Amino acid sequence: MATFLYKLGRFAFRRRHFVALIWVALLTLAGVGAASAPTAGASSFSIPGTEAQKAFDLLEQRFPGMSADGATARVVFKAPAGEKMGDKANKAIVEKTVKALGDGSEVTSVSDPFKSHAVSKDGSVAYTSVKYKVSGMELKDSSKTALEEAAQQARDAGLSVEVGGDALQATPETGSTEVIGIAVAAVVLVITFGSLIAAGLPLLTALIGVGIGVSTITALANALDLGTTTSTLAMMIGLAVGIDYALFIVSRYRAELAEGREREEAAGRAVGTAGSAVVFAGLTVVIALVGLSVVNIPMLTKMGVAAAGTVAIAVLIALSLIPALLGYAGRKVQPAGKKSKLLGGGRAAKKEGKPNMGTRWASFVVRRPLAVLLLGVIGLGAAALPAASLELGLPDDGSQPTSTTQRRAYDTLSDGFGPGFNGPLMLVVDGKSSDDPKAAATKVTDTVKDMKDVVSVSPAAFNKAGDTATITVIPDSKPSSVKTEDLVHAIRDAGGSITTETDAKVLVTGTTAMNIDFSQKLNDALIPYLALVVGLAFLLLIVVFRSILVPLKAALGFLLSVMAALGAVVAVFQWGWLSGLLGVEETGPIMSMMPIFMVGVVFGLAMDYEVFLVTRMREAYVHGEKPHQAIVTGFRHGARVVTAAAVIMIAVFSGFIGSSESMIKMIGFGLAIAVFFDAFVVRMAIVPAVLALLGKKAWWLPKWLDRALPNVDVEGEGLRTAAEKGQGPGDGGRDEDRELVRV
Repeated sequence: MATFLYKLGRFAFRRRHFVALIWVALLTLAGVGAASAPTAGASSFSIPGTEAQKAFDLLEQRFPGMSADGATARVVFKAPAGEKMGDKANKAIVEKTVKALGDGSEVTSVSDPFKSHAVSKDGSVAYTSVKYKVSGMELKDSSKTALEEAAQQARDAGLSVEVGGDALQATPETGSTEVIGIAVAAVVLVITFGSLIAAGLPLLTALIGVGIGVSTITALANALDLGTTTSTLAMMIGLAVGIDYALFIVSRYRAELAEGREREEAAGRAVGTAGSAVVFAGLTVVIALVGLSVVNIPMLTKMGVAAAGTVAIAVLIALSLIPALLGYAGRKVQPAGKKSKLLGGGRAAKKEGKPNMGTRWASFVVRRPLAVLLLGVIGLGAAALPAASLELGLPDDGSQPTSTTQRRAYDTLSDGFGPGFNGPLMLVVDGKSSDDPKAAATKVTDTVKDMKDVVSVSPAAFNKAGDTATITVIPDSKPSSVKTEDLVHAIRDAGGSITTETDAKVLVTGTTAMNIDFSQKLNDALIPYLALVVGLAFLLLIVVFRSILVPLKAALGFLLSVMAALGAVVAVFQWGWLSGLLGVEETGPIMSMMPIFMVGVVFGLAMDYEVFLVTRMREAYVHGEKPHQAIVTGFRHGARVVTAAAVIMIAVFSGFIGSSESMIKMIGFGLAIAVFFDAFVVRMAIVPAVLALLGKKAWWLPKWLDRALPNVDVEGEGLRTAAEKGQGPGDGGRDEDRELVRV
């Protein structure tokens, strides 16, 4: 592989006009596609195989036109102090509002609070439910405006009015902190390279890669049913890995120049060595993201595949566009000690005998490996302790900031009707196989009424055929509580005996039940997903490092990182530590997808640093250095760049903490803290300590396995051998160009 990538690097350097033109054309094509693509609707949310989803599908069949997955709005009215909603004036305001709400073209139904008994016992609160034909993200702006205007008119008339539900669902905004993250990345690059040109290349290529990736997602969003979160995730990961991969190529190029090689040769060797690490690091990220399809939730699968595509683009850009741009940069990209006075030049290069910070740190770890190992493991273990209190759930209006009308509507309904009123359960009684569907529905109603934590049960509402009924159950607890989850399981358990007696099936659905099933499905998939992703990456790393213990150590270190990161997420978003500093207005259960998402993404990113740092050590070991000296050499060449890469990735991820969407905010924080733990504790401390303790055993591989594995030559031994024989791997220039064009 090193030889092929070496030729690719030289080809891109020599034919830079051709390579740059291709990438500009791809960016233009993607941009035009995104601009001309129809506006994407909401990404459909389904959980195949779950009871809640089966019930939704059954409702679509038996209640045509019901729009079970359509948007809903709850307009909540509260009378002024000392008045009742039943007072003549207040009642007239509500009736006028109900009439105005029913005039919308996308509205299917509007309930009258006084006919549907939607008035609290004390008479101070009432609400009307508005149902729409389409989902919240598909609603026209005119429908949302009409809803807001109707509520405002009621407010102007003297009532307190708030609107809950998903009809006013807004597109999340990332805020200015995303730009700050990129700015921090730029500063780190300038400090690392001491050159504006060298620092600008990784930023430029990362933005081009993200531009192509996100534009392509936007262009295909309508056709492939992709949501807004998909492009946000692709942007987040694409920026981080795009900058990092380019950083490693540019850094190696400068090192090759420092050894006296010509620019074209340096570009080829940079891509042949660091580029090999980029390929395998990218593969681990792609495996982790595509592996999300194991969960069998279409939304997660699409998010993972789209982000993986952006990562693949980042890899291709690092291998081709970076050497092409290095060709344009001329001699402005220079090693340390040869830059302008403004950026630290004019000074002599460091003396050969003076070790850099990476060398000093590695030497310390090699001398005290056991102490460093214990300190690192104990520290991460302490950070992971809050994860033992992890509570999973999905955010509802109760987790919104108190400044939003959705949250105020939620609180008003809780005060007037009880907390469970915000999360009603819908029971679907399929009586098609029953001799008496009505008797079966009555049996269900009577059974559920006697259950614990049930406030009320509505009468059964049958379809036109009379074979299917819906029953609404109001729990006593809030939607995200454990008691509500237990109630759902209790109803489903009771449904088995009802089916035996009446031949009617009982299914529990609704938003609350869907969230519970979603969480359960993610929990069930976590172990298989972990086994698949870690297993495949473990095999890949065996090929890369030709070792058993190094990949095993990498996987165990990752588990430490992800557990510590989950502990930090729990401490902030569930316990409320530092919540004010991070803009977390409401604490509560951690999103159900967070553990499995972090396992996938953090594993892929953690392997980046493992590959980049340890390949340098293996390169030194293969070239004849002793194990301890190879560790120090790896740090001398790679620590500074890995540190810069980690700081950049942390800055980019931290930029998304400013998002208005709680899921994006939590993901941004989780990934940022995970990269911090993995890069600075696991890879910089635990990894060299373990390798120092293992010595030569770290690079042990059974002979039979050594013969069976393909030699991918990540450390570039083939380039070194060819150079020693006086045969440049790229000899034959134009033939090499023709060969690569054919490829």
